[in-house]
Amino acid sequence: MKWLYGILCLFFLILFHEFGHFLAARLFGVNVESFSIGFGPILFHKNIKGTDYRLSLFPLGGYCGMKGEKDFQKAIEEKLPEVSGEKDSLYGIHPFKRALIGFAGPFFNFIFAVFACSLINGIGYTYFTYSNKILINENVTSSVARDAGLLSGDKIIKLNGKSIEDFSDLIEMVSVRPDEDVVLTVDRNGTIIDFNLHIDMDKSTGSGKIGVAADTSEVLKKESPRYGFFSSIGHGFLDAVNSVSVTIKSIGILFKGVDVNNAVSGPARVTEMLGITVKEGFSEGLRVGFVSLFSLLSVISISLFIMNLLPIPVLDGGLILIAFIEILIHRKINPRIQYYVQFIGLAFIIFIFIIGLKGDISYFFSRGK
Repeated sequence: MKWLYGILCLFFLILFHEFGHFLAARLFGVNVESFSIGFGPILFHKNIKGTDYRLSLFPLGGYCGMKGEKDFQKAIEEKLPEVSGEKDSLYGIHPFKRALIGFAGPFFNFIFAVFACSLINGIGYTYFTYSNKILINENVTSSVARDAGLLSGDKIIKLNGKSIEDFSDLIEMVSVRPDEDVVLTVDRNGTIIDFNLHIDMDKSTGSGKIGVAADTSEVLKKESPRYGFFSSIGHGFLDAVNSVSVTIKSIGILFKGVDVNNAVSGPARVTEMLGITVKEGFSEGLRVGFVSLFSLLSVISISLFIMNLLPIPVLDGGLILIAFIEILIHRKINPRIQYYVQFIGLAFIIFIFIIGLKGDISYFFSRGK
């Protein structure tokens, strides 16, 4: 069942993305010829006001078929100097409107992430953690905290001036700052001391580490803040923006020697993670299930938002890039140029897909041993 849960969750995120394209296309006068829930053979369809609404066999997202999407291919085959189209087609409207249609899909992923984070801030959650008192294993070969002068029993109370209440705060702040210089403020038996150190990067995951462990002698039970309706939306927006920042930083870390096979998850691992989150989260209770599910969905939705905005021709970002170039030069780009550029984008997508697939195979193979 976990695989079914995972597929349904991914299905919703992709379909919501396509719904963004659908609404923007209708708003800017582009005829939406088809809108399908799912891919593959059509099980059921009904034409309403010129749009063929479909229910297809495979629940792997969906698609929004706009008039004129194939005009680009037609221009290539007929060696036309530009891609032209009718006024109600994708390439017949002003390029700025075309850019907004391309942006609408990723933007809807961002909107969903805001909704998910707002829901979490509204219902709150209980979590268990340890105090901000640390232990340092003197036998480990690498500990930047130990090298900087921290000792077992120290309480880390701030990182770059930001308050640290417990060990969960410490992990959260350190993990997103690999390969960065930071200032740790420590309470050592009532004496406040600042330490400068450089956070290590875990090559297997790309996250930051400083070589400390939690003092597990005391378990803390805590409740996250629960906000009202408007406050939860505000905090949800800020959480989503912060997630965008962290994700962009994580993409940059991939080029610093991280084991991409482990750090980049393919569709199989993402689907399994979603399925396990749904199954185990809701088995602990309704609130735990919702928080666990929407936390993971918001992260994946932000990833879809960023990945689709990359300036690669086969992605939404490519459509946006071409549209803005046309706005700047006040003329349409030769489709032949776009065609050759697409190979670069396609090669990048294939590269990422292979890395994710290879990582998935290694993950499931090692787990099965």
